[in-house]
Amino acid sequence: MPRMNGIEFLEVVKTNEKHKIIPVIVLTTSSQEKDRVESFKLSVAGYMTKPVIYEEFVGVMKIIDKYWTCSDMPIY
Repeated sequence: MPRMNGIEFLEVVKTNEKHKIIPVIVLTTSSQEKDRVESFKLSVAGYMTKPVIYEEFVGVMKIIDKYWTCSDMPIY
């Protein structure tokens, strides 16, 4: 993102009471432990490292789709 990184974006979203309950899955190129820790401190629903190989990327997207399909989300 040109103006902020993903962690900074999460901080903005999760400090807003109206948006705090929105579930977020992080899809990132970062495999740094500090980024995972900071993301989960901000209540992400999941953290997935984006594969470089297309077929692996498709597999990760299928996992994310399955997660949301199986999740019982509240209706607001």
